[in-house]
Amino acid sequence: MFGTRRYRTTPRPVRCGTTTSLEPSVSEATIEATPAVEVAPEINLPPSPRLPKFLQALGFIASRRRMVDAMTRRHGDVFTLRVPVFGNMVTVADPQIAKQLFAANTDDVGNIQPNLSRILGSGSVFALDGTEHKRRRKLLTPPFHGKSIKNYEVIFEEETLREAASWPDGRQFESLEPMMRITLNAILRAVFGADGEQLDELRRIIPPWVTLGSRLAVLPAPSRTYGRLTPWGKLAAYRRQYDAVVERLIDTVKADPNFDDRDDVLTLLLRSTYEDGSAMSRRDIGDELLTLLAAGHETTASTLAWVLERVSRHPQVLDGLVAEARTDGNEYRQATILETQRARTIIDFAGRHVYAPTFQLGEWVIPRGYSIFVAIQHIHDRSEDFASPERFDPQRFMGKRPSTFAFLPYGGGTRRCVGAAFANVEMDVVLRTVLRHFEIETTTAPDEKTHSRGVAYTPKAGGRVVMRRRTTPLA
Repeated sequence: MFGTRRYRTTPRPVRCGTTTSLEPSVSEATIEATPAVEVAPEINLPPSPRLPKFLQALGFIASRRRMVDAMTRRHGDVFTLRVPVFGNMVTVADPQIAKQLFAANTDDVGNIQPNLSRILGSGSVFALDGTEHKRRRKLLTPPFHGKSIKNYEVIFEEETLREAASWPDGRQFESLEPMMRITLNAILRAVFGADGEQLDELRRIIPPWVTLGSRLAVLPAPSRTYGRLTPWGKLAAYRRQYDAVVERLIDTVKADPNFDDRDDVLTLLLRSTYEDGSAMSRRDIGDELLTLLAAGHETTASTLAWVLERVSRHPQVLDGLVAEARTDGNEYRQATILETQRARTIIDFAGRHVYAPTFQLGEWVIPRGYSIFVAIQHIHDRSEDFASPERFDPQRFMGKRPSTFAFLPYGGGTRRCVGAAFANVEMDVVLRTVLRHFEIETTTAPDEKTHSRGVAYTPKAGGRVVMRRRTTPLA
């Protein structure tokens, strides 16, 4: 019923060499060597179901995780599907094969096609490939590492306390939306360096734009928007509003007499130049900032909501977190965040596109034009790397860590999330602030199911939790 497809590509035409006698004696003749014949490797695709394409597509759209679950049980850790948007897709759920993919030459396998640039814009780092992608990442790295992130810690704590002021005391509430507001406000302040009316506009625009864009990102795009009342038309309208706000913000920042002393992300991008002295265009800066705002708050907020959902159901973990919150330590808190990212993976795949005529992937040979998806959630669930993976256990991240390619919450290789360190510090500070100012009640309620928002996965019930304000904060 299921099998492996093998076929040979047509070899390139070969021109044979020539022999020219310059002297009568053959032994003294100059012989031009015959070039080696280039033979294309035999294409060897992983097994695929004999389901009709429309059933494969339907299964992937309805629940890609269940679809991948079913395929891995039947075919193993590498298999082929035909899915919407991405077409022919090889799915990988083996960390060693994922490592090979992420370490491959970017001329052979590059950015997935299509990608989030159709939502975020052609100037987004998601749109770039090869040398252009490498150059852009070098510009984006400084604001999200080391001393720069340390400067943002006060922002993370302030935004948490500001949002927490309205939380109901002793009454259950959904934590996802408050976490969305905390992370959006934090990234807005870190990106633009100030608060004000224009940031209020972005607070109004970004949340519905992210929700809509996340859903549309995994669906085929129409050739045109078909009017402002359609989903794609609404997305375009949000983008026009966003562009107008960012243009005004850029003008304000460039006119600031303290421009050279500012340390917000927008200013750093405006001051940055490539090796050749050229700078990013306003359009590219707008696309990049939109990428940071969209990718930098939804995934972080979703993880924080899952952390609260998890610890409220694991009293021993919660006790350990509270004890640590009384100190300056954060090892157990970090382990809890990492275990949440493993057990409740927010972004469940990372993709590449084959540009070489063929690409060797383990025992398989993949032809040009195919997509290759790494099934991150399934890698995180492997018992070979995580004993009893169904168990929520932060201790597995204390001391010895799993191998790099067995744990991929931020993707891998040259396209690993540039804001990973920023997100990690933000989650740590937000969780510490909550633990110090609130008592989290434990519950025996069933685990919340996962809910797909298109690209990201969130708690289906919104990460419901009951908290009580501490009369005296910890520490």
